[in-house]
Amino acid sequence: MAKRQAPDTRPEIYVSTDIEADGPIPGPHSMLSFASAAMLADKTVVGTFSANLELLQGASGHPVQMKWWETQPEAWAACRRDLQRPEEAIVRYVEWVEALPGKPVFVAFPAGFDFTWMFWYMMRFAGRSPFGWAALDIKTLGFALTGLPYRKTVKPALPAEWKDPLPHTHVAIDDALEQGALFCNMLGALREREARLAALAETSPENVSDESEQSPPSSLG
Repeated sequence: MAKRQAPDTRPEIYVSTDIEADGPIPGPHSMLSFASAAMLADKTVVGTFSANLELLQGASGHPVQMKWWETQPEAWAACRRDLQRPEEAIVRYVEWVEALPGKPVFVAFPAGFDFTWMFWYMMRFAGRSPFGWAALDIKTLGFALTGLPYRKTVKPALPAEWKDPLPHTHVAIDDALEQGALFCNMLGALREREARLAALAETSPENVSDESEQSPPSSLG
């Protein structure tokens, strides 16, 4: 009989990831740059990884996205220096995630965009994803915490106390660190709300012991 595998008791590590691309989808277009900041819930940065990538063979920039890049000359210059082959950089990235001292959780804002790109590149060039099939979406967490309509759950609408004074430059490592701190602050707010609700549940009337039901009547002689 096979031995039952011991439960994985390692802490979750939140891998805040940002990508920069020259179009909306991978394949016809290329990922220009990506970065991850691996963080514990208390915002401790366990490590970072970033790389600028060569373009995919046969791919081209989407006209709308390239027009936007014209408005970001510094970020464009930053993501086009020291280029690496994706088949090398992505393998090293997957190995880096797998070596983290915890269970990696992919985190992004919005995850639907960044995870689509990262998953496609990881499967094509490394043949596996250390995150499995799932990603944690900061936008959805904000929607749940604030009660805002989903499409109005944008960073400017989030409470100021969730935002650390970190730059958002469209340079992947800067944005990964900024949104990672935002996520950890939101996670802290969620944990505080859970603790308050648990305390209220403990003191609610239905949970207070009724001594008349717990103790027998005293003897009258």
